[in-house]
Amino acid sequence: MISSYQKTERKTGSEQRRQFLCTVMFCGMLMLLGKAIFLQVLEKDFLKHQGDIRHIVDVNVSAYRGKIVDRNGEPLAISTPVKSVWVNPKQVSDVASQHITGLENLLKMPHGKFTKIIEKNADKHFVFLKRHVSPVVAAQVKALKITGVHLDREFKRFYPSGEITGHLLGFTNIDDAGQEGLELAFDDVLRGVQGKKRVMRDGKKNIIADIEEISSPVPGRDLQISIDSRLQYLAYRELKLAVKSHQASSGSLVMLDAKTGEVLAVVNQPSFNPNDRGDLQGYRYRNRAMTDVFEPGSTVKPFVIASALDGGYVSANDVVDTSPGFYRIGRNVVRDFRNYGVLGLTDILKKSSNVAVSKIANEMPAEEMWGFYNRLGMGQSAGVGFPGEASGTLIDYQYMDDFEQATLSFGYGVSMSVIQLARAYTALADDGLLHSVTLFKRDYDEDSQRVFTPKTASNIRAMLEHVVEKDGTAYKARVAGYSVAGKTGTVKKIINGRYSNEQYLSLFVGMIPAQDPRLVMAVLIDEPTVGGYYGGAVAGPVFSKVMSRSMRILGVDPSFQRDQKKPLVLAVQGYRP
Repeated sequence: MISSYQKTERKTGSEQRRQFLCTVMFCGMLMLLGKAIFLQVLEKDFLKHQGDIRHIVDVNVSAYRGKIVDRNGEPLAISTPVKSVWVNPKQVSDVASQHITGLENLLKMPHGKFTKIIEKNADKHFVFLKRHVSPVVAAQVKALKITGVHLDREFKRFYPSGEITGHLLGFTNIDDAGQEGLELAFDDVLRGVQGKKRVMRDGKKNIIADIEEISSPVPGRDLQISIDSRLQYLAYRELKLAVKSHQASSGSLVMLDAKTGEVLAVVNQPSFNPNDRGDLQGYRYRNRAMTDVFEPGSTVKPFVIASALDGGYVSANDVVDTSPGFYRIGRNVVRDFRNYGVLGLTDILKKSSNVAVSKIANEMPAEEMWGFYNRLGMGQSAGVGFPGEASGTLIDYQYMDDFEQATLSFGYGVSMSVIQLARAYTALADDGLLHSVTLFKRDYDEDSQRVFTPKTASNIRAMLEHVVEKDGTAYKARVAGYSVAGKTGTVKKIINGRYSNEQYLSLFVGMIPAQDPRLVMAVLIDEPTVGGYYGGAVAGPVFSKVMSRSMRILGVDPSFQRDQKKPLVLAVQGYRP
């Protein structure tokens, strides 16, 4: 039995322990409260300073934009790392006036501009002062050690060939995003994906240590295109000289591989330098060869004769009487330059007779003639995938009368771009196969379509060789050592709804070497005002000069040049159905 004294003694010890524990806990709480008061009140400035000088943040890491290279690997568009200068207005205070002046001079800012920026953006944490400065300028800005002024790494696009490839490549904006041309069309492929990393910054927001990589930047993919920089340069130089010498308003040129449909050169005038973004004018950076359409004039006459031959409406030995130099269709009249009398098929193309092709066209059902034009891609986009690529127009055969069908035969009432016209000629160049057109390098065109028989295509090329003879319309398009087949066009422009007798388009489309063409090229000069306006005299020499050098660059052996009329081909080996 436990005595009452023992119970009282146990109870007293237990209470003492509880009191002790409560006292310890109370003292601990007082200490924590005191520390908190000390830190929040007495050491507030110290802690703020420590937080400022040791600030950990996540920052974006720019991804490298993919290169664009030509068919031989030559760089056409590359991205280079640069620095951009920015300011945090909230951090700027008590900056020496000489430092402000030095910064404004380095960044080519008007005097007092820096102070105005700070005052205007006082509530902001980030304002760019200058994007994409040179390494020398960046180093000098850093040396000023202005609190609140910082440097970040970005990428700037550079185009080694400048204005020579400006229309094709386009350009990026200051954030390295595609805005025009291939840079825009394939922006998703080229641009890559930004990365992210965790860094420590000092009180001036300068990165003092990389802590960890959160995600790596994914570089954009490179693009290899079909352009040959050597041929592109030749084409650009000669087109620019022609537009200047004829005081024309503009010009375009497209060169295709006759066997694959690859675009080897595409140039326009006027041009622009994508490296100089301070002078970008809309009318200069339009890729006219792909976006602008025109009536092709006499350059479509070979297709009419080819269609009539394949359709059995004429034979190789047929002749057409063009007397008395005009052809009356109802109340309308088709005229030739003069009365050519009776012409065979070759001379119809050589003399470029409107009367003869009109009579041949009217022998064909409108639906059948329209079908040939349609299969050649007229009224449809060339399918290159270039931004703003034009489709042109082709009147529906159901709405054609005899006169409209006649004018269609010599290239009025239909519109197309230079690249569409060049593409159509691949059907004559590659024995009747019309090629799809591509801006990417390839060895074979899987999408080619047969439009003419090999026999007809070869016969038309033989006829077109006569066009570049001395008494033909394109004598100035000849190339020494190589046979050329081609057709001129001289087109009246529509001004205020009427055909002008003063403003013209000068055209030439040619194939070389004529017997087995390697290249097809279409040249357009818009509104020449000096040195004539006929296609053979204005556009023909451009073809001659560009192709003369191109044949040597590509190592194409000199070919037979006709000294006399070559008989038409009656059979062709290796027919590809």
